[in-house]
Amino acid sequence: MIRINDQITLQDWEMTESFIRASGPGGQNVNKVATAVELRFEAERSPALAPPVKSRLKRLAGRRWTKDGAIILQCDETRSQQRNREIVRERLAELVRKALVAP
Repeated sequence: MIRINDQITLQDWEMTESFIRASGPGGQNVNKVATAVELRFEAERSPALAPPVKSRLKRLAGRRWTKDGAIILQCDETRSQQRNREIVRERLAELVRKALVAP
């Protein structure tokens, strides 16, 4: 569950996480440990977001928005799977917060 603000919370069923091998330098563990996180948020199906918010979110997400209305975010900044998971969830929350602001 990700809390966006007092009114909006994204539920766990709206998100799917998968762990993949990180690219780049990482020492001897780089090809053995799946520390990178890919988060898929089913934005189009989310009951927590109003249609105008979804359209702004789609514009903000850009290439990360899939044809079936999901947002895919990845993080492989740290060697810690848990930390990467926290970072990618915070990025999603920040993206949704930006979409809540009407122009």
